[in-house]
Amino acid sequence: MNSLNAALLVNCIGFAVGIALYGLLGAMVLQHRGQERARFAHKLLLVTSLLGLIWNVGEMSVFVLGDFGTSANLAFLTATAYSALGFLPSVVVHSAQNGEARWTPLTYIAYAVSSFAATLHFVAAASGSVVPSSFGLMVLILGAVSLAVGLVFVYFRQTLTQRAIWTTALLIFAVSGLHFVDKREGSSWLIELVAHQSSLPLALAILYQNYRFAFADLFLKRAVSLILLSMVAFGLYVLVAAPLLRYHETHDRNDVLAISLILILWIATALVYPSLHRLAVLFVDKVILQRIDYAQLQTELTETFENLGSSNDVLDVASGRLAEALTSEGSKWYEIAERHDRGTATFVDFQPDLVEVFVPTAEPPYFQIELSKFHGGRRLLSDEITMLASISLAAARRIDALRVIHERCEQEYREQEISKLAAEAQLTALRAQVNPHFLFNALTTIGYLIRSSPERAFETLLQLTRLLRGVLRSSDEFCTLGEELKIIESYLDIEKARFEERLTVEIDVSDEIAKMRIPALILQPIVENAIKHGISENRSGGHIGISAEMDDAGEKLVIEVSDTGSGKGDLDVDEPYGVGLSNVRGRLRSYYGPDAGLGLEIDKNGHTVATITLPVTSPTGRKTSRPKVARI
Repeated sequence: MNSLNAALLVNCIGFAVGIALYGLLGAMVLQHRGQERARFAHKLLLVTSLLGLIWNVGEMSVFVLGDFGTSANLAFLTATAYSALGFLPSVVVHSAQNGEARWTPLTYIAYAVSSFAATLHFVAAASGSVVPSSFGLMVLILGAVSLAVGLVFVYFRQTLTQRAIWTTALLIFAVSGLHFVDKREGSSWLIELVAHQSSLPLALAILYQNYRFAFADLFLKRAVSLILLSMVAFGLYVLVAAPLLRYHETHDRNDVLAISLILILWIATALVYPSLHRLAVLFVDKVILQRIDYAQLQTELTETFENLGSSNDVLDVASGRLAEALTSEGSKWYEIAERHDRGTATFVDFQPDLVEVFVPTAEPPYFQIELSKFHGGRRLLSDEITMLASISLAAARRIDALRVIHERCEQEYREQEISKLAAEAQLTALRAQVNPHFLFNALTTIGYLIRSSPERAFETLLQLTRLLRGVLRSSDEFCTLGEELKIIESYLDIEKARFEERLTVEIDVSDEIAKMRIPALILQPIVENAIKHGISENRSGGHIGISAEMDDAGEKLVIEVSDTGSGKGDLDVDEPYGVGLSNVRGRLRSYYGPDAGLGLEIDKNGHTVATITLPVTSPTGRKTSRPKVARI
């Protein structure tokens, strides 16, 4: 393939790729036209797409029609194409305003230069002169150089990267224009490619300036993929197809082998495209945009959120990590009054230098993360907007979960408080309601002893005083078993004064067991029931036995209260006189849940045995295994 044919082939491929790229840009602009804050940039990008399409379609039409030897006058078509190309530098200058509504003097000058050059092209076409006009091209070249210098000085406050991109694009355009002024036959295909595709650097400069809009990265990835695919196709044709087809020049034009070769190479380009696209995505993300792995960032933040215990921590971590990932120097979060209800896309609102990320919690208060002062004038792209929306959802779900957990904890705390108050009320009632019948009997006994045995009457009165003081003095819910037994002993001493020899008592509790803590007044109702329903109903009296020991596993304390009584087995918590025992069972359930209980049985000797089983507690009253709070 000679240099001329290579140049023509490159031009055709270049124009075809240019049409595809500018068409893609226009389609994506129209797809995203609904964003309010993007209207200025969208108009410029739409104009860029239109100008690029006119340039590439016009020049390709001229090439194709010229190759077919058409006799049509293509001067006006050429003038239109070069006029469209000449307006691209003006759009670059216009985009440098960064969204300002008012035009700057430099913008007016740029459009005036482009309009003047376009007029010269159409005048040349109308007069039958050479198109494009050489003078018009020189005006564009000098104008591009002057505009590049002007941009550097007028927009000196903008970043160095932005100024460098504008200047480079305009200078490439100016140098490429020299080829059109002194166009010669047999030019190198590389020179032809650079000259005819000088519009692409201008378009990329415009796109970079309007970097903040969602489709910029998508366009870059697809554009790079298409360019790589075109390069591969061109390389396969030049390096493989052309040399092989040269050996078949003497064959029929419908040679099956030649056609098969073209089809094989065509299929090969289709097979290699996925790899080229992955390479393009990697190049755009890692080299051009210098992004971190957003999928990994989202996974890490989601895992981090799960280990945080408050909404403030979640929002602090989210705003800090997002600021780090997006090179933002300013980050904060705050509560907002209203919820965004316009769809997932509106979770992220952005301006040139400010991004607001709404955290969509299920219930108020709602939150918003604000990022600002991006390094190097960075703009948000589609993947970044998607990443921000996903992380805001993850943060919102964790905050909702923490709120539910907090509400459950508060509910459980309230239930425990209610249960505690109920237990305290029961305990207070037990202290206040010393059985009136017992007091009546005790006072009657004391009155009887005053006459017969004043000393015993005095001793019994002291026992009664000690009993009442012990019952009413303590406000703790728990006491040691030894302290409980002292109250029981005082109670039984008073009953002994009434029953005399008919009542015997035996208490079998070791000193170590006596140090263990149990609910206060848990034994008194049981002993009182044993006296009332066991001893008093038996003419000959009876025996009360109290013992305490650990179970075989060493995990629970077992306390037994037995009486020889009448042996009728009528000690039942479901009977009316068993209200005291029902309270005991309820208190045990309140403190220990299913781990404790009260059992009643008649042993083989006909004795009634009440058994309390409860988890072991330390001498300080702290349970070795925290009791469950049961609903009563």
